[in-house]
Amino acid sequence: MPSDTTSLSLTARAPEGSRSARRLRRDGLVPGVIYGGEGGPEHFAVDARILRNTLAHSGAILEVTIDGGTGVPVLVKDLQRHPVRGEAVHVDLLRVNMSETIQTTVHLELTGAEEAPGSVEGGVLNQETRELNIEALPGDIPDSITFDVSKMEMNATVTLSELSAPEGVTFLDDPEETVLATITPPTLEPVEDEIETETALVGDDGEPLEGEELEAALAERDESQAEGDTAEEADQKADSDSSDPS
Repeated sequence: MPSDTTSLSLTARAPEGSRSARRLRRDGLVPGVIYGGEGGPEHFAVDARILRNTLAHSGAILEVTIDGGTGVPVLVKDLQRHPVRGEAVHVDLLRVNMSETIQTTVHLELTGAEEAPGSVEGGVLNQETRELNIEALPGDIPDSITFDVSKMEMNATVTLSELSAPEGVTFLDDPEETVLATITPPTLEPVEDEIETETALVGDDGEPLEGEELEAALAERDESQAEGDTAEEADQKADSDSSDPS
C-alpha cells in the first residue's frame, strides 16, 4: 500500500433491507457494501461525518478495516447522494489488487478559463466532458486530471487528443471524438426595431381624414388626451366628432 493511503474504519452490519438502511441514516451512519476481488460482498456502516471528511482529503485508494480486521485496499466505486440535501446515503467500495490495473473514471478540471482570449472577448466557455475513463494501477490513479484552457481562442474546440495522460494512466475514451471544452460567442437577444406609427384618423365613410377635417380631428384628440383619455379613446372620440353631421 502507498504510504499516503488514507485509512477508514468500518462497522459490519447485516443486509437487512431499506428499512434498516433508513434507521442507520437517522443515526448519522451511511450504509455501504464492499465487493470484488477474492472475497464475497461485505455490508458495513460508517459514520457520515468521518466518511465525508475522509473522502474530502483522501486519494483514489482507501485502506479500510471492518471491525478492526485486516486492512484492505478499496476504490470508491459509487457514492449515492440525497437529491436535495446532497449528503451521502450509500457507498459502494471495490476491492483492488495494487499490482493489477483497473478501469475507472476520474474527474476532469479546467484551469485558466478567465485568462482564455475567447473568454476575455466575451465568449462562453463550456466544459463538455467532466469525467474521463482511464486504466491504471490503483496506486497511479490520480484524484483528478487538469487541463489548461488559458490559450483557447473564440470558437475554439479542444479534444482529448490535446491532453497528455499522467504517468501510468491510459485514456480509454476516443481522443478525437471526446470534446473537452469549447468557447462560443455569446448569444445575442434579437432586438426589435422600434417604429413609431401614427394611427390614421378616418371619417364616417372609412376614408382617412385630410386637410381641415384632419387638423380638427387631431386637435380634438390632443384635447381629449389632455383631459386624461387614452390615445385609443381620444382617437375614437375624434373619429366620432369628425363624422358628426352637426
